[in-house]
Amino acid sequence: MIVLISLSGKFILMTITQLKYVLAVAEHQNFTVAAEHCFVTQPTLSMQIQKLEDELDTLIFNRAKKPIQLTEIGQKIIEQAKIIVDESNRLSNIVDQQKGFIGGDFKLGIIPTVMPTLLPLFLKIFIKRYPKVNLKIEELTTEEIVKKLTDGHIDVAIAATPLENEAIKEKPLYYEPFIAFIPPEHRLFKNKTIEIDQLNISDILLLEDGHCFKENIINLCSALGSKNQHFKLHSGSFNTLIKLSKEGLGMTLLPYLQTLDLNENDKIYLRDFDAPVPAREVSIIYHKSQLKIQLIDTLKNVIDSVIRGVIAFNDVKIISPLQKKKGA
Repeated sequence: MIVLISLSGKFILMTITQLKYVLAVAEHQNFTVAAEHCFVTQPTLSMQIQKLEDELDTLIFNRAKKPIQLTEIGQKIIEQAKIIVDESNRLSNIVDQQKGFIGGDFKLGIIPTVMPTLLPLFLKIFIKRYPKVNLKIEELTTEEIVKKLTDGHIDVAIAATPLENEAIKEKPLYYEPFIAFIPPEHRLFKNKTIEIDQLNISDILLLEDGHCFKENIINLCSALGSKNQHFKLHSGSFNTLIKLSKEGLGMTLLPYLQTLDLNENDKIYLRDFDAPVPAREVSIIYHKSQLKIQLIDTLKNVIDSVIRGVIAFNDVKIISPLQKKKGA
Protein backbone atom coordinates (compact mmCIF):
# COMPACT_ATOMS: atom_id res chain seq x y z
CA MET A 1 0.00 0.00 0.00
CA ILE A 2 1.32 3.44 -0.98
CA VAL A 3 0.77 6.57 1.12
CA LEU A 4 0.98 10.06 -0.32
CA ILE A 5 1.28 12.96 2.11
CA SER A 6 1.93 16.67 1.74
CA LEU A 7 4.87 18.05 3.70
CA SER A 8 5.71 21.76 3.47
CA GLY A 9 4.05 21.94 0.07
CA LYS A 10 5.94 18.89 -1.20
CA PHE A 11 4.28 15.54 -1.83
CA ILE A 12 6.05 12.65 -0.11
CA LEU A 13 5.64 9.10 -1.38
CA MET A 14 6.06 6.24 1.08
CA THR A 15 4.83 2.68 1.53
CA ILE A 16 3.25 0.90 4.48
CA THR A 17 6.11 -1.61 4.21
CA GLN A 18 8.67 1.16 4.76
CA LEU A 19 6.78 2.33 7.82
CA LYS A 20 6.68 -1.22 9.19
CA TYR A 21 10.45 -1.48 8.73
CA VAL A 22 10.93 1.80 10.59
CA LEU A 23 8.72 0.59 13.45
CA ALA A 24 10.67 -2.68 13.64
CA VAL A 25 14.02 -0.88 13.94
CA ALA A 26 12.58 1.48 16.56
CA GLU A 27 11.38 -1.52 18.58
CA HIS A 28 14.50 -3.71 18.33
CA GLN A 29 17.10 -0.90 18.07
CA ASN A 30 19.05 -3.02 15.61
CA PHE A 31 18.77 -3.25 11.82
CA THR A 32 19.74 -6.93 11.62
CA VAL A 33 17.27 -8.05 14.29
CA ALA A 34 14.53 -5.89 12.77
CA ALA A 35 15.16 -7.46 9.35
CA GLU A 36 14.85 -10.95 10.83
CA HIS A 37 11.48 -10.07 12.38
CA CYS A 38 10.30 -8.59 9.05
CA PHE A 39 11.52 -11.66 7.12
CA VAL A 40 13.73 -9.63 4.77
CA THR A 41 17.46 -9.22 4.36
CA GLN A 42 19.20 -6.50 6.33
CA PRO A 43 20.36 -4.64 3.16
CA THR A 44 16.76 -4.58 1.84
CA LEU A 45 15.41 -3.16 5.09
CA SER A 46 18.24 -0.58 5.35
CA MET A 47 17.75 0.52 1.74
CA GLN A 48 13.99 1.06 2.19
CA ILE A 49 14.50 3.07 5.38
CA GLN A 50 17.20 5.13 3.66
CA LYS A 51 14.80 5.86 0.77
CA LEU A 52 12.17 7.03 3.26
CA GLU A 53 14.68 9.28 5.04
CA ASP A 54 15.69 10.73 1.66
CA GLU A 55 12.03 11.40 0.80
CA LEU A 56 11.52 13.13 4.15
CA ASP A 57 14.93 14.82 3.94
CA THR A 58 15.58 13.99 7.57
CA LEU A 59 17.26 11.31 9.69
CA ILE A 60 14.92 9.03 11.63
CA PHE A 61 17.68 7.09 13.40
CA ASN A 62 20.99 8.06 14.95
CA ARG A 63 23.11 5.20 13.63
CA ALA A 64 26.19 6.35 15.56
CA LYS A 65 24.57 5.29 18.82
CA LYS A 66 24.73 1.68 20.03
CA PRO A 67 22.04 0.49 20.31
CA ILE A 68 20.49 2.58 17.53
CA GLN A 69 18.39 5.46 18.83
CA LEU A 70 15.67 7.64 17.37
CA THR A 71 16.43 11.26 16.58
CA GLU A 72 14.15 13.87 18.09
CA ILE A 73 12.16 14.18 14.86
CA GLY A 74 12.38 10.40 14.44
CA GLN A 75 10.40 9.91 17.65
CA LYS A 76 7.56 12.02 16.22
CA ILE A 77 7.70 10.15 12.91
CA ILE A 78 7.42 6.82 14.76
CA GLU A 79 4.30 7.98 16.61
CA GLN A 80 2.65 8.94 13.31
CA ALA A 81 3.87 5.76 11.58
CA LYS A 82 2.10 3.66 14.23
CA ILE A 83 -1.17 5.45 13.52
CA ILE A 84 -0.84 5.00 9.74
CA VAL A 85 0.04 1.28 9.97
CA ASP A 86 -2.76 0.65 12.48
CA GLU A 87 -5.29 2.38 10.24
CA SER A 88 -4.16 0.36 7.21
CA ASN A 89 -4.68 -2.82 9.21
CA ARG A 90 -8.11 -1.62 10.27
CA LEU A 91 -9.11 -1.18 6.61
CA SER A 92 -8.29 -4.83 5.91
CA ASN A 93 -10.13 -5.96 9.03
CA ILE A 94 -13.25 -3.95 8.09
CA VAL A 95 -13.36 -5.59 4.67
CA ASP A 96 -12.84 -9.09 6.14
CA GLN A 97 -15.58 -8.54 8.71
CA GLN A 98 -18.01 -7.33 6.07
CA LYS A 99 -17.33 -10.38 3.90
CA GLY A 100 -17.61 -12.73 6.89
CA PHE A 101 -14.12 -14.03 6.09
CA ILE A 102 -12.58 -16.11 8.89
CA GLY A 103 -8.91 -16.34 8.06
CA GLY A 104 -5.60 -14.50 7.93
CA ASP A 105 -3.03 -13.87 10.64
CA PHE A 106 -4.34 -14.10 14.19
CA LYS A 107 -1.84 -13.51 17.01
CA LEU A 108 -2.69 -15.00 20.39
CA GLY A 109 -0.88 -14.56 23.71
CA ILE A 110 -1.46 -16.95 26.63
CA ILE A 111 -0.14 -16.74 30.19
CA PRO A 112 2.22 -19.59 31.25
CA THR A 113 -0.10 -21.06 33.91
CA VAL A 114 -2.92 -21.49 31.38
CA MET A 115 -1.11 -22.40 28.17
CA PRO A 116 -0.03 -26.02 28.87
CA THR A 117 -3.44 -27.13 30.13
CA LEU A 118 -5.89 -25.14 28.01
CA LEU A 119 -4.12 -25.11 24.64
CA PRO A 120 -4.26 -28.90 24.07
CA LEU A 121 -8.02 -28.82 24.71
CA PHE A 122 -8.93 -26.48 21.85
CA LEU A 123 -6.00 -26.04 19.42
CA LYS A 124 -6.56 -29.11 17.25
CA ILE A 125 -10.29 -28.39 16.99
CA PHE A 126 -9.72 -24.74 16.09
CA ILE A 127 -7.15 -25.29 13.33
CA LYS A 128 -9.20 -28.13 11.84
CA ARG A 129 -12.40 -26.08 11.86
CA TYR A 130 -10.76 -22.87 10.56
CA PRO A 131 -7.87 -23.89 8.27
CA LYS A 132 -7.62 -20.42 6.69
CA VAL A 133 -6.63 -18.85 10.03
CA ASN A 134 -2.88 -18.50 10.49
CA LEU A 135 -2.81 -18.76 14.30
CA LYS A 136 0.41 -17.53 15.92
CA ILE A 137 0.70 -18.30 19.63
CA GLU A 138 3.06 -16.81 22.22
CA GLU A 139 3.49 -17.65 25.89
CA LEU A 140 3.58 -14.28 27.69
CA THR A 141 3.21 -12.88 31.18
CA THR A 142 0.17 -10.71 31.87
CA GLU A 143 2.35 -7.59 31.82
CA GLU A 144 3.77 -8.55 28.42
CA ILE A 145 0.29 -9.31 27.12
CA VAL A 146 -1.11 -5.90 28.07
CA LYS A 147 1.85 -4.15 26.42
CA LYS A 148 1.61 -6.21 23.23
CA LEU A 149 -2.14 -5.72 22.99
CA THR A 150 -1.64 -1.97 23.42
CA ASP A 151 1.16 -1.85 20.82
CA GLY A 152 -0.81 -4.01 18.39
CA HIS A 153 1.75 -6.83 18.36
CA ILE A 154 -0.91 -9.42 19.27
CA ASP A 155 -4.63 -9.46 18.50
CA VAL A 156 -6.03 -11.30 21.49
CA ALA A 157 -4.92 -13.06 24.67
CA ILE A 158 -6.03 -15.48 27.35
CA ALA A 159 -5.22 -14.37 30.89
CA ALA A 160 -6.44 -14.31 34.48
CA THR A 161 -8.79 -11.41 35.11
CA PRO A 162 -10.08 -8.90 36.14
CA LEU A 163 -7.25 -6.57 35.07
CA GLU A 164 -9.07 -3.28 35.72
CA ASN A 165 -7.59 -1.75 32.57
CA GLU A 166 -10.00 0.57 30.73
CA ALA A 167 -8.26 -0.07 27.39
CA ILE A 168 -8.68 -3.85 27.65
CA LYS A 169 -11.98 -5.68 27.08
CA GLU A 170 -12.54 -8.97 28.93
CA LYS A 171 -14.83 -11.89 28.12
CA PRO A 172 -14.73 -14.61 30.83
CA LEU A 173 -14.15 -18.15 29.56
CA TYR A 174 -14.31 -20.14 32.80
CA TYR A 175 -13.71 -20.05 36.54
CA GLU A 176 -10.88 -22.39 37.50
CA PRO A 177 -10.87 -23.61 41.12
CA PHE A 178 -7.72 -23.84 43.23
CA ILE A 179 -6.82 -27.32 44.43
CA ALA A 180 -4.47 -27.95 47.35
CA PHE A 181 -1.58 -30.39 46.96
CA ILE A 182 -0.61 -31.53 50.47
CA PRO A 183 2.15 -34.01 51.44
CA PRO A 184 1.59 -36.58 54.25
CA GLU A 185 3.80 -34.69 56.72
CA HIS A 186 1.69 -31.54 56.45
CA ARG A 187 -0.76 -30.53 59.19
CA LEU A 188 -3.68 -30.50 56.69
CA PHE A 189 -3.04 -33.85 55.01
CA LYS A 190 -5.62 -35.76 57.07
CA ASN A 191 -8.38 -33.28 56.21
CA LYS A 192 -10.80 -34.52 53.56
CA THR A 193 -11.41 -30.91 52.49
CA ILE A 194 -9.83 -27.65 53.62
CA GLU A 195 -10.99 -24.11 54.31
CA ILE A 196 -9.36 -20.89 53.17
CA ASP A 197 -8.67 -19.72 56.72
CA GLN A 198 -6.60 -22.86 57.37
CA LEU A 199 -3.95 -21.71 54.90
CA ASN A 200 -0.68 -20.14 55.97
CA ILE A 201 1.33 -18.39 53.28
CA SER A 202 4.57 -19.33 55.07
CA ASP A 203 4.25 -23.02 54.19
CA ILE A 204 2.92 -22.66 50.64
CA LEU A 205 5.38 -23.17 47.78
CA LEU A 206 4.82 -20.43 45.18
CA LEU A 207 5.54 -19.77 41.54
CA GLU A 208 8.23 -17.21 40.77
CA ASP A 209 7.58 -13.49 40.27
CA GLY A 210 5.80 -12.59 37.04
CA HIS A 211 3.19 -15.36 37.34
CA CYS A 212 -0.24 -13.97 38.16
CA PHE A 213 -1.19 -17.29 39.81
CA LYS A 214 1.34 -16.41 42.52
CA GLU A 215 -0.50 -13.12 43.08
CA ASN A 216 -3.79 -15.05 43.21
CA ILE A 217 -2.45 -17.11 46.11
CA ILE A 218 -0.90 -14.16 47.93
CA ASN A 219 -4.22 -12.29 47.66
CA LEU A 220 -6.07 -15.39 48.84
CA CYS A 221 -3.87 -15.56 51.95
CA SER A 222 -3.47 -11.82 52.51
CA ALA A 223 -5.88 -11.70 55.45
CA LEU A 224 -4.32 -14.72 57.13
CA GLY A 225 -1.48 -14.83 59.62
CA SER A 226 2.07 -15.73 58.57
CA LYS A 227 4.93 -17.37 60.39
CA ASN A 228 8.63 -17.11 59.65
CA GLN A 229 9.87 -19.47 56.97
CA HIS A 230 13.16 -21.37 57.17
CA PHE A 231 13.60 -20.82 53.42
CA LYS A 232 11.90 -19.20 50.45
CA LEU A 233 11.58 -20.92 47.09
CA HIS A 234 9.83 -19.60 44.01
CA SER A 235 9.68 -21.80 40.91
CA GLY A 236 8.47 -21.25 37.36
CA SER A 237 7.06 -24.77 37.12
CA PHE A 238 4.09 -26.48 38.77
CA ASN A 239 5.88 -29.80 38.30
CA THR A 240 8.80 -28.54 40.37
CA LEU A 241 6.44 -27.34 43.12
CA ILE A 242 4.74 -30.76 43.14
CA LYS A 243 8.07 -32.61 43.46
CA LEU A 244 9.25 -30.35 46.29
CA SER A 245 5.93 -30.71 48.06
CA LYS A 246 6.23 -34.50 47.89
CA GLU A 247 9.64 -34.12 49.56
CA GLY A 248 7.83 -32.58 52.53
CA LEU A 249 8.97 -28.99 51.93
CA GLY A 250 5.47 -27.54 52.05
CA MET A 251 2.08 -27.65 50.40
CA THR A 252 1.20 -25.88 47.19
CA LEU A 253 -1.91 -24.78 45.33
CA LEU A 254 -2.65 -25.81 41.75
CA PRO A 255 -5.20 -24.64 39.16
CA TYR A 256 -7.82 -27.33 38.56
CA LEU A 257 -6.84 -28.15 34.96
CA GLN A 258 -3.26 -28.79 36.11
CA THR A 259 -4.48 -31.61 38.37
CA LEU A 260 -6.17 -33.56 35.57
CA ASP A 261 -2.86 -34.83 34.20
CA LEU A 262 -1.52 -36.05 37.54
CA ASN A 263 -0.98 -39.78 37.90
CA GLU A 264 -3.21 -41.70 40.30
CA ASN A 265 -0.48 -41.92 42.95
CA ASP A 266 -0.10 -38.12 43.06
CA LYS A 267 -3.85 -37.52 43.17
CA ILE A 268 -3.97 -38.87 46.74
CA TYR A 269 -2.31 -35.59 47.80
CA LEU A 270 -5.09 -33.42 46.36
CA ARG A 271 -7.62 -31.69 48.61
CA ASP A 272 -10.63 -29.64 47.53
CA PHE A 273 -11.69 -26.45 49.28
CA ASP A 274 -15.01 -26.10 51.04
CA ALA A 275 -17.50 -23.87 49.23
CA PRO A 276 -17.24 -21.15 48.15
CA VAL A 277 -14.20 -22.57 46.38
CA PRO A 278 -11.41 -20.05 45.65
CA ALA A 279 -10.97 -19.76 41.90
CA ARG A 280 -9.41 -17.63 39.22
CA GLU A 281 -11.34 -16.07 36.36
CA VAL A 282 -9.76 -16.89 32.99
CA SER A 283 -10.84 -14.63 30.14
CA ILE A 284 -10.22 -13.89 26.52
CA ILE A 285 -9.01 -10.28 26.36
CA TYR A 286 -8.32 -7.75 23.62
CA HIS A 287 -7.72 -4.05 23.13
CA LYS A 288 -10.83 -1.89 22.86
CA SER A 289 -9.75 -0.70 19.38
CA GLN A 290 -9.38 -4.26 18.05
CA LEU A 291 -11.44 -4.98 14.94
CA LYS A 292 -10.94 -8.73 14.56
CA ILE A 293 -14.03 -9.31 16.68
CA GLN A 294 -15.34 -12.05 14.41
CA LEU A 295 -12.13 -14.06 14.87
CA ILE A 296 -12.13 -13.39 18.61
CA ASP A 297 -15.72 -14.58 18.97
CA THR A 298 -14.88 -17.65 16.88
CA LEU A 299 -11.99 -18.52 19.18
CA LYS A 300 -14.14 -17.95 22.28
CA ASN A 301 -16.89 -20.19 20.93
CA VAL A 302 -14.46 -23.05 20.29
CA ILE A 303 -12.99 -22.77 23.79
CA ASP A 304 -16.47 -22.53 25.32
CA SER A 305 -17.50 -25.74 23.56
CA VAL A 306 -14.59 -27.78 24.97
CA ILE A 307 -14.24 -26.27 28.44
CA ARG A 308 -17.91 -26.71 29.29
CA GLY A 309 -17.43 -30.44 29.70
CA VAL A 310 -14.25 -30.07 31.77
CA ILE A 311 -15.06 -27.40 34.37
CA ALA A 312 -18.53 -27.22 35.92
CA PHE A 313 -17.99 -25.42 39.24
CA ASN A 314 -20.57 -22.83 40.22
CA ASP A 315 -20.10 -21.91 43.88
CA VAL A 316 -16.74 -20.16 43.62
CA LYS A 317 -15.02 -17.12 45.11
CA ILE A 318 -13.05 -15.23 42.45
CA ILE A 319 -9.54 -14.26 43.58
CA SER A 320 -8.02 -11.25 41.83
CA PRO A 321 -4.64 -11.61 40.07
CA LEU A 322 -3.85 -7.94 40.74
CA GLN A 323 -1.28 -7.07 43.37
CA LYS A 324 -2.96 -5.56 46.40
CA LYS A 325 -1.70 -2.12 47.34
CA LYS A 326 -0.08 -1.75 50.72
CA GLY A 327 -2.57 -0.55 53.25
CA ALA A 328 -5.47 -1.71 51.09
